[in-house]
Amino acid sequence: MEFWQHIYEHFDPVAFSVGPIKVHWYGIMYVLALLTALYAAKLYVKHDSYPIDAKTLDSYFIYVEIGVILGARLGYILFYDPHTFYYITHPWQIFNPFHGGTFTGISGMSYHGAVIGFIIATWIFVKRTRTSFWMWMDLVALSVPVGYVFGRIGNFLNQELVGRVTDVSWGIYVNGTLRHPSQLYEAFLEGVVVALILFFYRKRQRFEGELIALYAIMYGFARFVAEFWREPDIQLGYICCGWVTMGQILSLAMMAAGVAGYALLAKRRRPILSKP
Repeated sequence: MEFWQHIYEHFDPVAFSVGPIKVHWYGIMYVLALLTALYAAKLYVKHDSYPIDAKTLDSYFIYVEIGVILGARLGYILFYDPHTFYYITHPWQIFNPFHGGTFTGISGMSYHGAVIGFIIATWIFVKRTRTSFWMWMDLVALSVPVGYVFGRIGNFLNQELVGRVTDVSWGIYVNGTLRHPSQLYEAFLEGVVVALILFFYRKRQRFEGELIALYAIMYGFARFVAEFWREPDIQLGYICCGWVTMGQILSLAMMAAGVAGYALLAKRRRPILSKP
Protein backbone atom coordinates (compact mmCIF):
# COMPACT_ATOMS: atom_id res chain seq x y z
CA MET A 1 0.00 0.00 0.00
CA GLU A 2 2.91 2.34 0.67
CA PHE A 3 4.11 2.02 -2.94
CA TRP A 4 0.57 2.82 -4.14
CA GLN A 5 0.35 5.90 -1.94
CA HIS A 6 3.65 7.17 -3.37
CA ILE A 7 3.09 5.99 -6.94
CA TYR A 8 3.39 9.49 -8.40
CA GLU A 9 6.94 9.68 -7.09
CA HIS A 10 7.86 6.62 -9.17
CA PHE A 11 5.84 7.36 -12.30
CA ASP A 12 6.65 9.67 -15.20
CA PRO A 13 3.55 11.11 -16.93
CA VAL A 14 5.65 11.33 -20.12
CA ALA A 15 5.60 7.98 -21.92
CA PHE A 16 8.32 8.84 -24.45
CA SER A 17 9.75 11.70 -26.46
CA VAL A 18 10.13 12.27 -30.18
CA GLY A 19 12.71 14.99 -30.50
CA PRO A 20 11.41 18.04 -28.60
CA ILE A 21 7.87 16.63 -28.49
CA LYS A 22 6.89 14.76 -25.34
CA VAL A 23 4.15 12.14 -25.62
CA HIS A 24 2.23 11.87 -22.37
CA TRP A 25 0.39 8.82 -21.10
CA TYR A 26 -2.71 11.03 -21.07
CA GLY A 27 -2.49 11.41 -24.85
CA ILE A 28 -2.12 7.66 -25.26
CA MET A 29 -5.14 7.07 -23.01
CA TYR A 30 -7.12 9.60 -25.03
CA VAL A 31 -6.39 7.69 -28.24
CA LEU A 32 -7.34 4.42 -26.53
CA ALA A 33 -10.58 6.01 -25.33
CA LEU A 34 -11.47 7.03 -28.88
CA LEU A 35 -10.59 3.66 -30.39
CA THR A 36 -12.43 1.77 -27.65
CA ALA A 37 -15.56 3.86 -28.11
CA LEU A 38 -15.41 3.33 -31.87
CA TYR A 39 -14.91 -0.42 -31.48
CA ALA A 40 -17.80 -0.60 -29.01
CA ALA A 41 -20.00 1.29 -31.48
CA LYS A 42 -19.10 -1.16 -34.24
CA LEU A 43 -20.08 -4.08 -31.99
CA TYR A 44 -23.41 -2.50 -31.11
CA VAL A 45 -24.13 -1.71 -34.76
CA LYS A 46 -23.45 -5.34 -35.65
CA HIS A 47 -25.23 -7.12 -32.82
CA ASP A 48 -28.16 -4.72 -32.30
CA SER A 49 -28.92 -4.32 -36.02
CA TYR A 50 -28.43 -0.57 -36.32
CA PRO A 51 -29.07 0.55 -39.93
CA ILE A 52 -25.54 1.94 -40.27
CA ASP A 53 -22.72 0.81 -42.56
CA ALA A 54 -19.06 0.83 -41.54
CA LYS A 55 -18.08 3.75 -43.79
CA THR A 56 -20.85 5.98 -42.42
CA LEU A 57 -19.91 5.10 -38.85
CA ASP A 58 -16.25 5.95 -39.44
CA SER A 59 -17.22 9.28 -41.00
CA TYR A 60 -19.49 10.07 -38.07
CA PHE A 61 -16.72 9.49 -35.54
CA ILE A 62 -14.44 11.87 -37.43
CA TYR A 63 -17.13 14.57 -37.19
CA VAL A 64 -17.66 13.82 -33.53
CA GLU A 65 -13.98 13.83 -32.67
CA ILE A 66 -13.52 17.27 -34.21
CA GLY A 67 -16.59 18.53 -32.36
CA VAL A 68 -15.40 17.05 -29.05
CA ILE A 69 -11.91 18.57 -29.29
CA LEU A 70 -13.21 22.02 -30.22
CA GLY A 71 -15.99 21.90 -27.64
CA ALA A 72 -13.78 20.60 -24.85
CA ARG A 73 -11.15 23.29 -25.35
CA LEU A 74 -13.59 26.16 -25.84
CA GLY A 75 -15.71 24.92 -22.95
CA TYR A 76 -12.72 24.97 -20.62
CA ILE A 77 -11.88 28.51 -21.62
CA LEU A 78 -15.46 29.69 -21.10
CA PHE A 79 -16.29 27.72 -17.93
CA TYR A 80 -13.02 27.29 -16.06
CA ASP A 81 -10.10 29.33 -17.38
CA PRO A 82 -9.43 32.59 -15.45
CA HIS A 83 -8.04 34.17 -18.63
CA THR A 84 -11.19 33.88 -20.74
CA PHE A 85 -10.99 37.47 -21.99
CA TYR A 86 -7.38 36.97 -23.11
CA TYR A 87 -8.33 34.00 -25.29
CA ILE A 88 -11.35 35.79 -26.70
CA THR A 89 -9.12 38.66 -27.81
CA HIS A 90 -6.30 36.29 -28.87
CA PRO A 91 -8.19 33.33 -30.39
CA TRP A 92 -5.09 32.03 -32.21
CA GLN A 93 -3.66 31.13 -28.77
CA ILE A 94 -6.51 28.71 -27.94
CA PHE A 95 -4.82 25.76 -29.63
CA ASN A 96 -1.23 26.97 -29.48
CA PRO A 97 0.89 24.07 -28.07
CA PHE A 98 4.01 26.23 -27.74
CA HIS A 99 4.78 28.62 -24.91
CA GLY A 100 7.95 30.65 -24.95
CA GLY A 101 9.19 28.62 -27.89
CA THR A 102 8.85 25.33 -25.97
CA PHE A 103 6.37 22.60 -26.86
CA THR A 104 4.12 22.17 -23.82
CA GLY A 105 1.02 20.69 -25.42
CA ILE A 106 -2.52 21.90 -24.84
CA SER A 107 -3.92 21.65 -21.33
CA GLY A 108 -7.41 22.45 -20.16
CA MET A 109 -10.38 20.49 -21.49
CA SER A 110 -13.99 20.54 -20.30
CA TYR A 111 -16.20 17.46 -20.46
CA HIS A 112 -19.38 19.52 -20.57
CA GLY A 113 -17.91 21.64 -23.36
CA ALA A 114 -17.09 18.41 -25.20
CA VAL A 115 -20.75 17.39 -24.90
CA ILE A 116 -21.88 20.62 -26.54
CA GLY A 117 -19.33 20.18 -29.34
CA PHE A 118 -20.43 16.57 -29.81
CA ILE A 119 -24.11 17.54 -30.12
CA ILE A 120 -23.34 20.25 -32.68
CA ALA A 121 -21.13 17.86 -34.70
CA THR A 122 -23.86 15.21 -34.65
CA TRP A 123 -26.46 17.72 -35.82
CA ILE A 124 -24.24 18.80 -38.73
CA PHE A 125 -23.57 15.17 -39.69
CA VAL A 126 -27.27 14.29 -39.56
CA LYS A 127 -28.13 17.22 -41.82
CA ARG A 128 -25.54 16.09 -44.36
CA THR A 129 -26.48 12.40 -44.32
CA ARG A 130 -30.23 12.70 -43.60
CA THR A 131 -30.05 10.06 -40.89
CA SER A 132 -31.77 9.93 -37.50
CA PHE A 133 -30.27 12.27 -34.90
CA TRP A 134 -31.58 10.26 -31.94
CA MET A 135 -30.36 6.97 -33.38
CA TRP A 136 -26.81 8.31 -33.37
CA MET A 137 -27.23 9.75 -29.90
CA ASP A 138 -28.39 6.41 -28.52
CA LEU A 139 -25.43 4.63 -30.13
CA VAL A 140 -23.05 7.14 -28.57
CA ALA A 141 -24.71 6.71 -25.17
CA LEU A 142 -23.79 3.03 -25.32
CA SER A 143 -20.26 3.52 -26.67
CA VAL A 144 -18.83 6.57 -24.94
CA PRO A 145 -18.87 5.34 -21.31
CA VAL A 146 -16.58 2.45 -22.29
CA GLY A 147 -13.98 4.81 -23.71
CA TYR A 148 -14.53 7.29 -20.90
CA VAL A 149 -12.85 4.89 -18.48
CA PHE A 150 -9.57 5.38 -20.34
CA GLY A 151 -10.03 9.13 -20.31
CA ARG A 152 -10.21 9.25 -16.52
CA ILE A 153 -7.30 6.85 -16.17
CA GLY A 154 -5.43 9.29 -18.39
CA ASN A 155 -6.22 12.09 -15.92
CA PHE A 156 -4.84 9.90 -13.14
CA LEU A 157 -1.63 9.10 -15.01
CA ASN A 158 -1.21 12.74 -15.93
CA GLN A 159 -1.47 13.66 -12.24
CA GLU A 160 -4.26 16.16 -12.87
CA LEU A 161 -7.79 16.80 -11.59
CA VAL A 162 -6.62 15.49 -8.23
CA GLY A 163 -8.85 14.50 -5.33
CA ARG A 164 -9.50 16.24 -2.05
CA VAL A 165 -7.31 15.82 1.01
CA THR A 166 -8.04 12.58 2.87
CA ASP A 167 -6.70 10.09 5.41
CA VAL A 168 -7.98 6.89 3.75
CA SER A 169 -5.41 4.12 3.36
CA TRP A 170 -5.77 4.01 -0.44
CA GLY A 171 -5.10 7.71 -0.89
CA ILE A 172 -2.35 9.02 -3.21
CA TYR A 173 0.32 11.50 -2.18
CA VAL A 174 0.31 14.52 -4.47
CA ASN A 175 3.13 16.95 -3.71
CA GLY A 176 3.34 15.61 -0.17
CA THR A 177 -0.42 15.69 0.52
CA LEU A 178 -2.55 12.54 0.74
CA ARG A 179 -5.55 12.83 -1.58
CA HIS A 180 -8.42 10.72 -2.90
CA PRO A 181 -7.62 9.09 -6.28
CA SER A 182 -10.83 10.73 -7.47
CA GLN A 183 -9.98 10.22 -11.14
CA LEU A 184 -10.32 6.47 -10.60
CA TYR A 185 -13.60 6.97 -8.72
CA GLU A 186 -14.87 8.85 -11.76
CA ALA A 187 -13.60 6.17 -14.14
CA PHE A 188 -15.70 3.66 -12.21
CA LEU A 189 -18.84 5.73 -11.56
CA GLU A 190 -19.05 7.70 -14.80
CA GLY A 191 -17.59 4.98 -17.01
CA VAL A 192 -18.01 1.41 -15.78
CA VAL A 193 -21.29 1.81 -13.87
CA VAL A 194 -23.04 3.88 -16.54
CA ALA A 195 -21.79 1.58 -19.33
CA LEU A 196 -23.07 -1.55 -17.58
CA ILE A 197 -26.49 -0.10 -16.78
CA LEU A 198 -27.06 1.01 -20.36
CA PHE A 199 -25.71 -2.27 -21.74
CA PHE A 200 -28.25 -4.33 -19.82
CA TYR A 201 -31.09 -1.85 -20.31
CA ARG A 202 -30.72 -1.36 -24.06
CA LYS A 203 -32.90 -4.36 -25.00
CA ARG A 204 -35.77 -2.75 -23.09
CA GLN A 205 -35.43 0.57 -24.90
CA ARG A 206 -38.88 1.89 -25.80
CA PHE A 207 -38.20 4.87 -28.07
CA GLU A 208 -35.39 6.64 -29.92
CA GLY A 209 -33.47 8.99 -27.70
CA GLU A 210 -34.21 7.12 -24.48
CA LEU A 211 -30.66 5.86 -24.01
CA ILE A 212 -28.99 9.24 -24.47
CA ALA A 213 -31.48 10.84 -22.08
CA LEU A 214 -30.72 8.17 -19.49
CA TYR A 215 -27.01 8.65 -20.09
CA ALA A 216 -27.30 12.39 -19.42
CA ILE A 217 -29.17 11.74 -16.18
CA MET A 218 -26.84 9.00 -14.95
CA TYR A 219 -23.60 10.71 -15.95
CA GLY A 220 -24.77 13.97 -14.40
CA PHE A 221 -25.61 12.18 -11.15
CA ALA A 222 -22.36 10.19 -11.10
CA ARG A 223 -20.29 13.31 -11.78
CA PHE A 224 -22.20 15.30 -9.15
CA VAL A 225 -21.41 12.62 -6.54
CA ALA A 226 -17.78 12.20 -7.64
CA GLU A 227 -17.19 15.93 -7.23
CA PHE A 228 -17.39 15.46 -3.46
CA TRP A 229 -14.05 13.61 -3.67
CA ARG A 230 -12.51 15.84 -6.34
CA GLU A 231 -10.59 19.00 -5.49
CA PRO A 232 -12.39 22.07 -6.91
CA ASP A 233 -10.60 23.87 -9.71
CA ILE A 234 -8.05 26.07 -7.97
CA GLN A 235 -8.93 29.12 -10.08
CA LEU A 236 -12.63 28.84 -9.20
CA GLY A 237 -12.93 27.13 -5.82
CA TYR A 238 -16.47 26.61 -4.58
CA ILE A 239 -19.07 28.50 -6.57
CA CYS A 240 -21.69 28.80 -3.83
CA CYS A 241 -22.79 27.56 -0.40
CA GLY A 242 -19.20 26.66 0.47
CA TRP A 243 -19.41 23.25 -1.17
CA VAL A 244 -20.93 23.49 -4.68
CA THR A 245 -18.40 23.27 -7.52
CA MET A 246 -18.67 24.34 -11.15
CA GLY A 247 -18.65 20.67 -12.14
CA GLN A 248 -21.69 20.05 -9.95
CA ILE A 249 -23.57 23.02 -11.39
CA LEU A 250 -22.92 21.82 -14.93
CA SER A 251 -23.85 18.26 -13.93
CA LEU A 252 -27.16 19.44 -12.48
CA ALA A 253 -27.84 21.26 -15.77
CA MET A 254 -27.01 18.05 -17.64
CA MET A 255 -29.36 16.03 -15.43
CA ALA A 256 -32.13 18.58 -15.93
CA ALA A 257 -31.63 18.44 -19.70
CA GLY A 258 -31.75 14.64 -19.54
CA VAL A 259 -34.99 14.60 -17.55
CA ALA A 260 -36.62 17.18 -19.82
CA GLY A 261 -35.41 15.35 -22.93
CA TYR A 262 -36.67 12.02 -21.63
CA ALA A 263 -40.12 13.46 -20.93
CA LEU A 264 -40.41 15.07 -24.36
CA LEU A 265 -39.09 12.05 -26.24
CA ALA A 266 -41.29 9.64 -24.29
CA LYS A 267 -44.31 11.73 -25.23
CA ARG A 268 -43.22 11.75 -28.86
CA ARG A 269 -42.30 8.02 -28.74
CA ARG A 270 -40.51 7.85 -32.07
CA PRO A 271 -40.11 4.16 -33.15
CA ILE A 272 -36.65 2.60 -32.77
CA LEU A 273 -35.07 2.18 -36.20
CA SER A 274 -32.36 -0.10 -34.85
CA LYS A 275 -34.70 -2.93 -33.91
CA PRO A 276 -35.48 -5.51 -36.58
